[in-house]
Amino acid sequence: MNRRMFLAAVAGGCIVAPRTVGAQSAGKTWRVGFLSGGARPPDGALPLALREALQALGYVERQNAVHLGRWADARQERLPELAAELVALKADVIVTVGGPASTAAKHATASIPIVMAVVGDADGLGLIESLARPGGNVTGVTDQSAELSTKRLEILTEAVPRATRIAVLWNADDLGMTLRYREVEKAAQTRHVTVQALGVREPDDFETAFSAMSLHRPDALFLVTDALTLLNRKRVIEFARTHRIPAMYEFNLLVQDGGLMSYGASQDDNYRRAASYVDRIFRGAAPSSLPVERPGRYYLTINLRTAKALGLTIPRSLLIRADQLIE
Repeated sequence: MNRRMFLAAVAGGCIVAPRTVGAQSAGKTWRVGFLSGGARPPDGALPLALREALQALGYVERQNAVHLGRWADARQERLPELAAELVALKADVIVTVGGPASTAAKHATASIPIVMAVVGDADGLGLIESLARPGGNVTGVTDQSAELSTKRLEILTEAVPRATRIAVLWNADDLGMTLRYREVEKAAQTRHVTVQALGVREPDDFETAFSAMSLHRPDALFLVTDALTLLNRKRVIEFARTHRIPAMYEFNLLVQDGGLMSYGASQDDNYRRAASYVDRIFRGAAPSSLPVERPGRYYLTINLRTAKALGLTIPRSLLIRADQLIE
């Protein structure tokens, strides 16, 4: 975590001193479920930021907590079965990543609390009734794509002022990502930019998208990130580099992998916030009584090495605003 991210986490109350769980739960072993549409990590462990935050709050794995992780490896059809497994394992809470995982968990149980960690447009997906009053058994952290899409497109066109045609690559089988694409399309209309729509549904579709961009080269690329596009991110980054297409991504992980720029929340911050929801629920709060939060801060990351390889000069106005510059 860099200095700005650390200070933001402290200001948002996401970093807390280690403490013990209250006496009312003495002797209980808490079962923390985790459901993601993404790839299973090699060690099969929950995200480090989530584990560390839970431990700081008094929930220590192999002492008074058990972690139950399930990953769909970008195969959405597996999510209902995986959610049912967590219910059968009697998870005390299910932390989710992605709209499809959250939807699968909600369909699998109406009683086990569900905490969204990395989910966009929870209200638009019907996961909650509203941010202030989520209702039901779902709460947590969610992005609002309308504002984010406008801001990302604004930054991309500031970096590439000549851009009049922007390709948007997204998972067309994911309702949440389709909602995000539509918001990008609306934002593009207000900026008089033409959108080249490139919906994908499986790994083989990326080659079709690449062929379309080779035939009608866009001035820039906007990648909407979900489990499928994240698993295929290196293919997209390499294509953009080879064809010298400036691209905007949603998370700095992709910029660290060689992408040009990203604007989005810190996933680690989101996991820390999710841990605080888990703690409040374990201490007796009902999910329906916990308002859904939006990330407290968004970060602009720019890869200057990639910009140089693309022959792109990043405006000073963006360099000043950047939270992280990769050189």
